[in-house]
Amino acid sequence: MANQTQVSEFILLGLSEQPRQQQALLGLACSLYLIGCLGNLLTILAIISDPRLHSPMYFFLSNLSLLDVCFTSTTVPKMLLNHVCGLTTISSSACLVQMYFFIAFGAADSILLSAMAYDRYLAICRPLHYMTAMSMLRCAQLVAVTWVMASFISLVHTILMTRLSFYASRIPHFFCDINALIKLSCSDTQVNEMMMLVLGGSGVLVPFVCIMASYTPIAVAVWKVPSARGKWKAFSTCGSHLCVVSLFYGTIIGVYFNPASTHTTSRDMAATVMYTMVTPMLNPFIYSLRSRDLRSALRRLLSQSHLAKPL
Repeated sequence: MANQTQVSEFILLGLSEQPRQQQALLGLACSLYLIGCLGNLLTILAIISDPRLHSPMYFFLSNLSLLDVCFTSTTVPKMLLNHVCGLTTISSSACLVQMYFFIAFGAADSILLSAMAYDRYLAICRPLHYMTAMSMLRCAQLVAVTWVMASFISLVHTILMTRLSFYASRIPHFFCDINALIKLSCSDTQVNEMMMLVLGGSGVLVPFVCIMASYTPIAVAVWKVPSARGKWKAFSTCGSHLCVVSLFYGTIIGVYFNPASTHTTSRDMAATVMYTMVTPMLNPFIYSLRSRDLRSALRRLLSQSHLAKPL
């Protein structure tokens, strides 16, 4: 180990090793990134500009949209910049920084989704206590706890990664993924792998269990509603959140919580693209399609910007 040369930079192999396929996938990634950023930023602006959307549910949604923009911005711009400049390398320090923010924003996304599920539980199952339990101060506290927990999880992973030495520099991915880096290490990675399970459980599985625990009484409450119209109205308030949860957790669990023997490079890459690009791009469309108030706010925002353009 004393004679090992510490790797000072890594080579990111990108979305594919085939040049033509790489070009097509890069174009797709650029489109998904731009559409996702535009959709999420418009959602944030619509919520801020419309006083009728100043409620806990839309407060959480605006934070989720901000997280989605940050989450995709940790990986896609670097990948596109490398392609434009003809580079494939990233320094070891930049790689650790990218990994830190990727894990932090991803964990914050996961924890925030559980806070949104709790909000829906209170709105449907405890409507008389909702405004008291979900005051704006309480909402701000939940968001602050989300950021602190996610930063802690990411910091632990990053510190543990600095202990490792690497025998190879070619990362078969388009960003510095923690799984890919661990596989390249020539050091003992047992602590890293154990903390992936422990912190991964606290950042992904625990929020997922909390979401399921929140939706169980919601499902019971909706089932007890006598009219079909009433059931649909009650369910529609959380249908968007369920769609987002299914997309986000389904792909993450498929990548990080399956046996290593079931993993293939193409399968992991497809799942990673889903939760890093496709899901953040779809989130604003899912919510706007199912929320009449948000659709109205977006229309007013776009009409105002159109009228203000000649000025």
